[in-house]
Amino acid sequence: MDGGPAPENQSGALRRFQPDLIILVDAAQMNAEPGAVAWLDLAAIDGLSAASHILPLNMLTRYLIHELGCEVGLLGIQPANTDMLEGLSGEVETAVNEICRELSAIA
Repeated sequence: MDGGPAPENQSGALRRFQPDLIILVDAAQMNAEPGAVAWLDLAAIDGLSAASHILPLNMLTRYLIHELGCEVGLLGIQPANTDMLEGLSGEVETAVNEICRELSAIA
């Protein structure tokens, strides 16, 4: 599901679904090529706040783990550009589509 700028607003739908695992996918500055994808350590985001989200990811992940009793993983995608009002780059869109294909294949 698309969490948009306030993924915490999806908590009701997640609660009804009762997942065992939630995989968050978000832009992450990893000093890599645009579109690069990597699993991120949830502990590494502690204390960080993303300006594009209402609730910082470290707080969101703790909330989801506590309230839903599930595991949470974080996939980061290196953005091509983080300037305001910039659209999704081709590299990032390709990475998102590949992630969706891979996850669908194992679901």
